[in-house]
Amino acid sequence: MDISHLRENYTRAGLDLDSLDPDPFQQFDLWFQQALEAQLPEPNAMSLATTSKEGLPGLRTVLLKYVSPEGFVFFTNYSSRKAHDIADNPNVAIMFPWVALERQVTVRGRAEKISKADSLKYFTSRPHGSQLGAWVSHQSSVITGRKVLEMKLEEMKRKFKEGKVPLPDFWGGYRIIPETIEFWQGRPNRLHDRFLYTRAESSWTIERLSP
Repeated sequence: MDISHLRENYTRAGLDLDSLDPDPFQQFDLWFQQALEAQLPEPNAMSLATTSKEGLPGLRTVLLKYVSPEGFVFFTNYSSRKAHDIADNPNVAIMFPWVALERQVTVRGRAEKISKADSLKYFTSRPHGSQLGAWVSHQSSVITGRKVLEMKLEEMKRKFKEGKVPLPDFWGGYRIIPETIEFWQGRPNRLHDRFLYTRAESSWTIERLSP
């Protein structure tokens, strides 16, 4: 299959140093709000890259649930492949692919578990079905078929029918503490605008990168 003819010339917007907020989290908030206003599907979807202890890369899509000057938070099963990777090597990267806006944001940093109290706070806000789903799935493990999941779900419905669904001890959140945050805006002729924020103690430096 030859798809070399597929090509877009990015013309929606530009990005310059004078328009950037000195705080990358404020800049991220601005772009995220614009992604919401544009009604992009799943604007909080982000690609998460990890590396195993053998040096093998892993990539999957997860959902951002909280962002603050402390970092970017997502939730997962602590026995999943991504969790094992993070335990072996906490250096990770995430990327928000806002293709419709001809933009992407890439973050590199370290992942660490958030507190159990913070995980519980989010878990109790999830729909009932999602709470049960956390108990059903031993994420990344091999199963013989979907019937296994359906049977396990019915078991969990019976088990927790009398009260609230408790937080599994194998489920919770990670916070990615960024070292760098890059904002990428597509431009004509592949001469894209790229600005890299790098953490420098209590502040951030900003540099323009060649496309």
